[in-house]
Amino acid sequence: MLEILKGSNKTIGIKQTLRAVELGKAKTVFIADDAEEKVVAGLKELCLAGSVEIVSVESMKVLGRACGIDVGAAAVGLLKDA
Repeated sequence: MLEILKGSNKTIGIKQTLRAVELGKAKTVFIADDAEEKVVAGLKELCLAGSVEIVSVESMKVLGRACGIDVGAAAVGLLKDA
Protein backbone atom coordinates (compact mmCIF):
# COMPACT_ATOMS: atom_id res chain seq x y z
CA MET A 1 0.00 0.00 0.00
CA LEU A 2 2.85 2.41 0.78
CA GLU A 3 4.36 1.99 -2.70
CA ILE A 4 1.63 4.27 -4.04
CA LEU A 5 3.18 7.23 -2.19
CA LYS A 6 6.40 7.39 -4.23
CA GLY A 7 4.97 8.77 -7.46
CA SER A 8 1.69 10.24 -6.27
CA ASN A 9 0.61 13.77 -5.45
CA LYS A 10 0.81 13.98 -1.70
CA THR A 11 1.29 16.15 1.34
CA ILE A 12 3.97 15.34 3.88
CA GLY A 13 3.64 16.37 7.52
CA ILE A 14 0.81 17.22 9.87
CA LYS A 15 0.22 20.84 8.80
CA GLN A 16 0.12 20.21 5.04
CA THR A 17 -2.01 17.09 5.44
CA LEU A 18 -4.42 18.83 7.81
CA ARG A 19 -4.87 21.63 5.28
CA ALA A 20 -5.51 19.15 2.44
CA VAL A 21 -8.18 17.37 4.50
CA GLU A 22 -9.80 20.70 5.45
CA LEU A 23 -9.97 21.68 1.76
CA GLY A 24 -11.38 18.29 0.73
CA LYS A 25 -8.33 17.45 -1.37
CA ALA A 26 -7.16 14.33 0.51
CA LYS A 27 -8.55 10.90 -0.27
CA THR A 28 -6.37 8.86 2.10
CA VAL A 29 -4.29 9.84 5.12
CA PHE A 30 -1.40 7.72 6.39
CA ILE A 31 -0.57 8.19 10.08
CA ALA A 32 2.47 6.71 11.83
CA ASP A 33 1.66 4.58 14.88
CA ASP A 34 4.59 6.05 16.80
CA ALA A 35 3.55 9.68 16.24
CA GLU A 36 2.48 11.49 19.41
CA GLU A 37 -1.26 11.19 19.86
CA LYS A 38 -1.65 14.86 20.82
CA VAL A 39 -0.04 15.79 17.49
CA VAL A 40 -2.25 13.60 15.28
CA ALA A 41 -5.52 13.67 17.27
CA GLY A 42 -6.96 16.69 15.43
CA LEU A 43 -6.07 15.21 12.06
CA LYS A 44 -7.75 11.90 12.94
CA GLU A 45 -10.92 13.71 14.05
CA LEU A 46 -11.06 15.74 10.85
CA CYS A 47 -10.57 12.63 8.72
CA LEU A 48 -13.37 10.81 10.52
CA ALA A 49 -15.70 13.80 10.16
CA GLY A 50 -14.90 14.12 6.45
CA SER A 51 -14.98 10.37 5.70
CA VAL A 52 -11.30 10.34 4.68
CA GLU A 53 -9.69 6.90 4.88
CA ILE A 54 -7.01 6.56 7.57
CA VAL A 55 -4.21 4.03 7.12
CA SER A 56 -1.93 3.19 10.04
CA VAL A 57 1.78 2.81 9.33
CA GLU A 58 4.14 1.12 11.77
CA SER A 59 6.53 4.06 12.23
CA MET A 60 7.40 7.59 11.19
CA LYS A 61 10.67 6.30 9.72
CA VAL A 62 8.85 3.80 7.47
CA LEU A 63 6.36 6.47 6.36
CA GLY A 64 9.15 8.93 5.55
CA ARG A 65 11.03 6.34 3.51
CA ALA A 66 7.86 5.44 1.60
CA CYS A 67 7.68 9.10 0.54
CA GLY A 68 11.31 9.15 -0.54
CA ILE A 69 12.54 11.44 2.26
CA ASP A 70 15.37 10.80 4.70
CA VAL A 71 13.46 11.85 7.82
CA GLY A 72 10.38 10.49 9.54
CA ALA A 73 6.88 11.72 8.81
CA ALA A 74 3.99 11.64 11.29
CA ALA A 75 1.37 11.98 8.56
CA VAL A 76 1.09 11.88 4.79
CA GLY A 77 -1.97 12.71 2.72
CA LEU A 78 -2.64 11.10 -0.64
CA LEU A 79 -4.36 13.74 -2.77
CA LYS A 80 -7.37 13.22 -5.01
CA ASP A 81 -6.77 13.29 -8.75
CA ALA A 82 -7.34 16.77 -10.14
